[in-house]
Amino acid sequence: MGTLSYAATISIDGYAAGPDGDFQFGAPSEQVFRFHVERMAAISTEILGRRTYELMHYWEAEPEGEVWGDDEREFARLWQGLDVVAASSSLTSDEVTRENHRLVTQLTLDEIRRITQHASGEVEIFGPTTAAPAIRAGLVRDFRFFIVPVILGGGLRALPEDARLDLRLIESRVFENGFTMLHYQAARVDPAGAE
Repeated sequence: MGTLSYAATISIDGYAAGPDGDFQFGAPSEQVFRFHVERMAAISTEILGRRTYELMHYWEAEPEGEVWGDDEREFARLWQGLDVVAASSSLTSDEVTRENHRLVTQLTLDEIRRITQHASGEVEIFGPTTAAPAIRAGLVRDFRFFIVPVILGGGLRALPEDARLDLRLIESRVFENGFTMLHYQAARVDPAGAE
């Protein structure tokens, strides 16, 4: 049985994207990217919304005209080995590109529980909108926030406003570019949740 985690790159004021939807403020430095590569070893499954799923196609093969470094190649290798669940009512099965990817047209809490129960390692649910119901229901055990030293003043919140959780800090790290990683665990995880 796996555990459910949520990772987000956020501004100091708590936004995962700015008012215009831009999230480039969180582009990782080499050191931050290396940390992402290292933490991927514990992840067996990713749950993604449509937009993120489409963005992650980038890691399917080295793009023509680009040269990946060692970390990019390792990230791509790890990414390609993950079980991936694309949660979308607008994607079609033809757009799900790999054998270890599957489409879920309605991501219910029961489906998230099933995915987590059958996972061999950590299940990362990615994207504030996709993750919000699981966060509210208390299904997420681990929260990793990569805090960027910018204030956006509005946009897409990284956490749902009505979430109420008690968290404890279990790890922190400051990177050379000023990013800070805070890893929290929920004081109590409710695997049954409530739909």
